[in-house]
Amino acid sequence: MSYRACKTCNKKVTETEKGYWCTRCQKDEESFTLRYVFSAKFSDATGEAWFSIFHEQAEILLGCSADELAKMKSQDVKPSVISLCLATDMSCSLFSPELGTTFFLCSQRFLPPKLGILRYNPQQDLEFLDSLKFSGKKSRHQRIYGVPSPNICRAQSLVVKCCNNPQNVDLPRYYSKKEKKPFPVPIVELRRAARERMKSRKGQPKRSAPPPKNGLLVQRMIPLAYAVLNARTTLINNLKKLLKVVPVQACKYCNEIHVGPVGHPFRSCQGQNSSIRKGKHEWVDAVVEDILVQIEAFHLYDRLGKRIPHEERFSVPRIPALVELCIQAGVDLPEFPTKRRRKPIIRISKSEFIDADESELPDPIPQDPKPMLSTEIPDWEIVPPSNAEETVLLAEETLQAWEKMRGGANRLMKMYPVRVCGYCPEIHVGPSGHKAQNCGAYKHQQRNGQHGWQSAVLNDLIPPRYVWHVPNLEEPLLQKELRNFYGQAPAVVEICVQGGAAVPEQYKPTMRLDVGIPSSVREAEMVV
Repeated sequence: MSYRACKTCNKKVTETEKGYWCTRCQKDEESFTLRYVFSAKFSDATGEAWFSIFHEQAEILLGCSADELAKMKSQDVKPSVISLCLATDMSCSLFSPELGTTFFLCSQRFLPPKLGILRYNPQQDLEFLDSLKFSGKKSRHQRIYGVPSPNICRAQSLVVKCCNNPQNVDLPRYYSKKEKKPFPVPIVELRRAARERMKSRKGQPKRSAPPPKNGLLVQRMIPLAYAVLNARTTLINNLKKLLKVVPVQACKYCNEIHVGPVGHPFRSCQGQNSSIRKGKHEWVDAVVEDILVQIEAFHLYDRLGKRIPHEERFSVPRIPALVELCIQAGVDLPEFPTKRRRKPIIRISKSEFIDADESELPDPIPQDPKPMLSTEIPDWEIVPPSNAEETVLLAEETLQAWEKMRGGANRLMKMYPVRVCGYCPEIHVGPSGHKAQNCGAYKHQQRNGQHGWQSAVLNDLIPPRYVWHVPNLEEPLLQKELRNFYGQAPAVVEICVQGGAAVPEQYKPTMRLDVGIPSSVREAEMVV
């Protein structure tokens, strides 16, 4: 990281019996000075490049001279406190691949201007940076990181990463039809948790199952279920209005959509006869069903009842899975009756139970009136916003309904189990999946059409439908050569943003708002 240099010409000196010999000055010197020289990799959202950092620039970067660093080492002082000079509005991260994957945590405790302190804290629970080549994990710290080691002087390379905006993340991955979905929680972790539960319950009296496992409703979740269902209805009604003023394109042959007056030029169509068209999309006007995908599930009269056999798959109605989740959580819909128990079930075995006798119970006391359910507006009654201000307000309301629906559904899924097939998009709301053999995924013949049920996540229940983000509405046509510079966002979010709503913080990393778009293809080729 540093070398012995001549005080006159800064040339490297070699140690001899008489002192330190300088080949340029042709004389022996009594002493020498240390000068920095090391390699560093600078990276941002557009790429990365290696540079050689020499003495003057290294002192500005590290904030201390090489002599001071060597003095700290000679005095057996661990260089766990090293100053780093940087702009106050910039975040930096330092990483040394030679010294492993441990980090400094920086905090602005030093008062001189534009100066931060790298302080090693081994007890701090840190996660690593996912954007670094040598580290594959994420970090929730936005300050400065370095390498805690007394051998820091032997480090030959550093990675310096600077950005003023939230760090970009990779675009959502699209799994192949031949690929099984990953488990939300690894099998090893599930088995470890099961062993811990069995160990903690050993010798303890058996407890009664809490709701909803005992057949009763979770009372505190009932208002949330009504709020989620109303947010879904509000979202559909507002999307119908926004589609009148915000153009959305849908491919005629595949399920891809694009928000903008013209479709994107990327040849990514995988629909019918896509090879003849060389992957080119044919765009038509989109409808609400293209934006908000309605994943259907079987409606269960008794969510704890027997699993639906293959022979009864056509006699059981199918409704949107989110509606079924709200019904099981306590929403009463006359057109979809469901069984409501007033006493907990009596468990006979792990898979068998009987209902408790409720004949002796008095008539149920009328409770407070439940929240009113909103209804969907027919297409012929849709009135678009009359001016730009109404469009912005409508977009903000739509975005709030989207977040309220997803946030509420996520809370309901933690209490009421939802299953998804690991091979196809089939959803089942209930403790165990149905037995209908209607899986048509890759190699379903080997499984006789049976589903591979696993715990569902929020994106399985409410697919976000990511679309390309248009950075400049004045030039809505994207360039296929600049595809790597564009970001993505859920279709609902992109529609609301183009309608005038502010971009939510959680979607900024995937939208790549801090990435500069080159003005031409030639400029893009110059990016390292």
